[in-house]
Amino acid sequence: MDGGEGGGPQVAVLIPCYNEAVAIPHVIRDFRAALPQARIYVYDNNSSDGTASVAREAGAIVCHEPLQGKGNVMRRMFSDVEADIYVMVDGDGTYDATSAPRLIEALLEQQLDMVVGARVEQANAAYRPGHRFGNRMLTGLVSMIFGRNIRDMLSGYRVLSRRFVKSFPAMSSGFEIETELSVHALELRMKIAEIDTPYGARPQGSMSKLSTIRDGWRILKLVSHLTKEERPADFFGATFLALAVLSVGLGTPVIIEFLQTGLVPRVPTAILATGIMILAFLMLTCGIILETVTTSRREMKRLAYMSIPLRTWDYAPVRTR
Repeated sequence: MDGGEGGGPQVAVLIPCYNEAVAIPHVIRDFRAALPQARIYVYDNNSSDGTASVAREAGAIVCHEPLQGKGNVMRRMFSDVEADIYVMVDGDGTYDATSAPRLIEALLEQQLDMVVGARVEQANAAYRPGHRFGNRMLTGLVSMIFGRNIRDMLSGYRVLSRRFVKSFPAMSSGFEIETELSVHALELRMKIAEIDTPYGARPQGSMSKLSTIRDGWRILKLVSHLTKEERPADFFGATFLALAVLSVGLGTPVIIEFLQTGLVPRVPTAILATGIMILAFLMLTCGIILETVTTSRREMKRLAYMSIPLRTWDYAPVRTR
């Protein structure tokens, strides 16, 4: 594949790493073979097993990010690295490097901003049951909230356009960065695609850094936060509805008793129901106001995306090896 010579696109392979000394040489070798003209960057995130030295010996450009967390590393990569096409991949050796030219080809031919390598298991040990269930649940939740069907939101294998990378705010700090990438694309209605790619087990001797419960909880919190930020009318509207129903449930017996007897013996309940209804309408008002603010923010993001110059070859077919 062309990689900047003869007017072709410059391709950068971005590999965030934390204690991946066992797997990283194979990852670098495989991507060098699949994309011989690409620049391969390994960003070491405070590894204690010599990952940086091993990656440098394997021929990668090695940099360092002191703030712990994959999101912090990706934010640094997106800021520092200049390229036309970005291949984002984990350094654990589970993703198929030979699929990279196919993902890049799809990005260019179909005029896409992001191509996700949807994982297809090649080994029983590739996915832990908890990870598989969590991925399906969280992916389904995001698809339902943001109105577009995606299959593998948490895949760490993606090909991104320069426009996407340089307009992406990257606010996450940890493994929830993939969720933020997906939601960013869905919110700006970018053209994205998912292509099945083989997904294998880690090399023997390497260990996963993921925690099913801890990272799943962080992703769930991010989904809630992004719903509030990107869909405030829905978020606060649902809160309004829940509070209004609670208020009516508490207040109805008091009102019925007043109509029958002319008395309000349960004054605390009446005050509580009134207070909850006032709070409900405050939530509704917040949702209406914040929806206007969010629309303006979305317009600014879109303008930032459109301000990135578009190269003439970006959407022209290229030949892979």
